[in-house]
Amino acid sequence: MNYLLPLAGLAVLSGCAGTKKAEQKKPLNIVYIMSDDHAYQMMSCYNPNHIQTPNLDRIAREGVRFTNSFVCNSISGPSRAVLLTGKHSHKNGYTDNAQGARFDGNQQTVQQLLQEGGYQTAMIGKWHLGSTPTHFDYWTILPGQGDYYNPDFITPEGTFRKEGYVTNIITDMSIDWLRHKRDTAKPFCLFVHHKAIHRNWMADTCDLDLYEDKTFELPANFWDDYQGRLAAAKQEMSIDKDMTMIYDLKMLDDDIEDHYRTIYIRENGTQGTYGRMNDAQKAAWDRHYQPIIDDFKKANLSGKELAEWKYQRYMRDYAKVVKSLDDNVGRLLDELEKEGLLENTLVIYDSDQGFYMGEHGWFDKRFMYEESMRTPLIMRLPEGFDRRGDITQLVQNIDYAPTFLDLAGLPIPEDIQGVSLLPLLKGENPKDWRKSLYYHFYEYPAEHAVCRHYGVRTERYKLMHFYNDIDSWELYDLQADPSEMHNLYGQPGTEEITNQLMDELERLQVLYDDPIRHTPEGKRP
Repeated sequence: MNYLLPLAGLAVLSGCAGTKKAEQKKPLNIVYIMSDDHAYQMMSCYNPNHIQTPNLDRIAREGVRFTNSFVCNSISGPSRAVLLTGKHSHKNGYTDNAQGARFDGNQQTVQQLLQEGGYQTAMIGKWHLGSTPTHFDYWTILPGQGDYYNPDFITPEGTFRKEGYVTNIITDMSIDWLRHKRDTAKPFCLFVHHKAIHRNWMADTCDLDLYEDKTFELPANFWDDYQGRLAAAKQEMSIDKDMTMIYDLKMLDDDIEDHYRTIYIRENGTQGTYGRMNDAQKAAWDRHYQPIIDDFKKANLSGKELAEWKYQRYMRDYAKVVKSLDDNVGRLLDELEKEGLLENTLVIYDSDQGFYMGEHGWFDKRFMYEESMRTPLIMRLPEGFDRRGDITQLVQNIDYAPTFLDLAGLPIPEDIQGVSLLPLLKGENPKDWRKSLYYHFYEYPAEHAVCRHYGVRTERYKLMHFYNDIDSWELYDLQADPSEMHNLYGQPGTEEITNQLMDELERLQVLYDDPIRHTPEGKRP
């Protein structure tokens, strides 16, 4: 049963064949909005307990919400390479964010295939692939991670700096492209890639005072002791131990130490994430943070009190950045509606991966555990697609490229490893849909010290193998243990399910042709 092979050749809107509604009068457009490190826990259409995201919720309400959407390598650059190619990291050649890593833009990409099929293609915002974009009719990108304030942008004509807040600017550029730069006679695929909500979570000055009266609930496993999970114990992404006072939490003071201080401010206050602000921005920033700094110094916190104070500051700053992102998604939706494009456009919002909001005591991503492997994915569907509500099938970011091609009525190359999501958007329920997902993380040794690992996730179970510097297996029953606190690997009574998952892991590694793989004669219970 080839339930992981591309579903090529499906006619757009074939589920309504024979009706007037199915007559597609003009090609469909695609607007793909990607944020960075947006935890599904911080979108109210997934979790209403923390903050409200009305504009993102609008996309889900007027379309579909995927409840089982995952990435295949939870780190920024590789996720972007997967998006563009529809292939796992080992196949597209961009496995990690190592210094000097460059995406090979000469390989087959979705924007190339769309362009060859008559689509205009545009990329605006965060690129983070070390190379120059290829096969885009228009592109303006941030260098590297980019900056929240007064960011630089790279274009084919050169580099320039734009005054303002990055989320507003990227949205302004996207709206300008829609109004003035596109050929209205052609369909388009517009990639809007935000820097938000990446570390160090710097809010727009107009949002600085938000959420200061809110106390966020501490996750039940915030004080995880990582018993039975060797790799989890080795990481360096603890809010308690690894979140920095100045760079992450903005406690800029001569009496406070921070080994990341020079990233925040250096060279007489003119460089760094804070240093690049103009005088008005700094004044607003200082008005907000100086009283917090003063109160923090007086409190003289330590131990658990300090860790939980860090958590609250982290959550508040993160939530403020989400607020600006949500506002700007609303601006873009309004523009599409105003221009008469909304009903003829597939609007997609997702994140390059998930993120930890204090679960296991962490920030960041990388692990195959749920909070980082799982990502939000919502879509507002064009006219003619009547599906609404939740889509529960297992989907992965290798699926976006074939979906775009399928929507455009273009053939899906056989070497693309993802599956078109179009049948799900048309309300179909394919009996041969995939029942498992493959994951592989490579970036070690590196920041945050998350060991290399690969694994398989089914609807109920997850098996992962940490390798290279350690040799450690973990098994979770996600139904009984959704927080992944109890490693069942090697426990009596788990032999049958472990062997089944080993078989499935090996099958997926062969199917996807991963050169680093677990062999059948390898470790078994």
